[in-house]
Amino acid sequence: MNVLLLGSGGREHALAWKLAQSPLIAKFLAVPGNPGIAEYATCIDTLPLTDHDALVTLCLAEGIDLVVVGPEAPLVEGIADRLIAEGIPVFGPRRVAAQLEGSKLFTKELCKAHAIPTAAFGRFTEPDEARAFVERHGAPIVLKADGLMAGKGVIVAMTVAEALAGVDEVFAMGGLGTEILIEEFLEGEEVSFFCLVDGETVLPFGSAQDHKRAFDGDEGPNTGGMGAYSPAPVFTPELERRTLHEIIKPTVRALADAASAYRGVLFAGLMITREGPQLIEYNVRFGDPECQVLMMRLEGDLLPLLHAVATGRLEEQAVPLKPDAAIAVVMATRGYPGDYPKGSRIGGLEAAGAIPGVKVFHAGTVRAGDAILANGGRVLNVAAVGANVAEARERAYDAVARIDWPEGFCRHDIAWRALGD
Repeated sequence: MNVLLLGSGGREHALAWKLAQSPLIAKFLAVPGNPGIAEYATCIDTLPLTDHDALVTLCLAEGIDLVVVGPEAPLVEGIADRLIAEGIPVFGPRRVAAQLEGSKLFTKELCKAHAIPTAAFGRFTEPDEARAFVERHGAPIVLKADGLMAGKGVIVAMTVAEALAGVDEVFAMGGLGTEILIEEFLEGEEVSFFCLVDGETVLPFGSAQDHKRAFDGDEGPNTGGMGAYSPAPVFTPELERRTLHEIIKPTVRALADAASAYRGVLFAGLMITREGPQLIEYNVRFGDPECQVLMMRLEGDLLPLLHAVATGRLEEQAVPLKPDAAIAVVMATRGYPGDYPKGSRIGGLEAAGAIPGVKVFHAGTVRAGDAILANGGRVLNVAAVGANVAEARERAYDAVARIDWPEGFCRHDIAWRALGD
């Protein structure tokens, strides 16, 4: 099978690593890829992901049998529609279904129409109206910019003063014509839950917990994710059953009934409240760094699973996850998520990857001769698997200690909830 992978981050490196293990794979291309992905696939960094015509031409010329879309932006922009129109199977939803992530308001209205449990909300296009809503309802309260914000368009305000300042900040994030969402604050523990969906069949793919804040102790600004572990102990089999019955399957049915059947991975960000699971948001791709820990736990062949999603044959498949735990620690450039320099040299990657059960995924790197240089905010994902979370974490941080990168930093408390520390 000839496969094209779209994307250049740690999530895509993890997918490439797992896909390359398949005996079914023949030709393997990636656009644009990164130095880690280049170990497994031929990377083509001259095509922008926004040039859908060029991507279609590439697929037809190379006889691509499956396109795996890693990031959300191409999906929201309709890359799946364009490829499917040419008869090319795609792992990832069409444009309308991708609005689950592309528009938070789309998702909230869908939840409201189909009684899917989620936080109560208001929607606003004028800052004055939003401020008046905050003053009426008080704090804590949650503000979100509609649209794709790379995980940074959310403000959890614990006081009215913070919320009022946050209104201006969220409107500034979105730019001209912004519509913002203001939600009630939900108390509980967050969980990421992943399912494969082929339009009808829903196949659970596992749970994880992310760490959004930049610094130890959940301090500092929100980021795209500073680490993750899987499985999430709080997400019991009963909570999974309820989430499937109350949230995931009603969403899949609603989209199918609206002639916009969902095909891809459906990532539900959940809050586990006293009343049960409630939906915080949907994402239409694997999480990053959650994908990395899920791939570390996955046994067997990923390629048939993704192809079955794309071709509507998921009922024939199963997701074999190891009972082991996995953890991923993100190493980021100092200054992230604010301004940060590029071009610092990274050493020790081979020594880190030599630890049993460890894999270092590239997220924001570039090769310069024999050297690997930092080329982004979140740069490396140091992932490890172990018999339990404690063993996986020990291996991951042992690997972090072997990486020679003075310009980088990481959190040192990933998986603190699972370990009670």
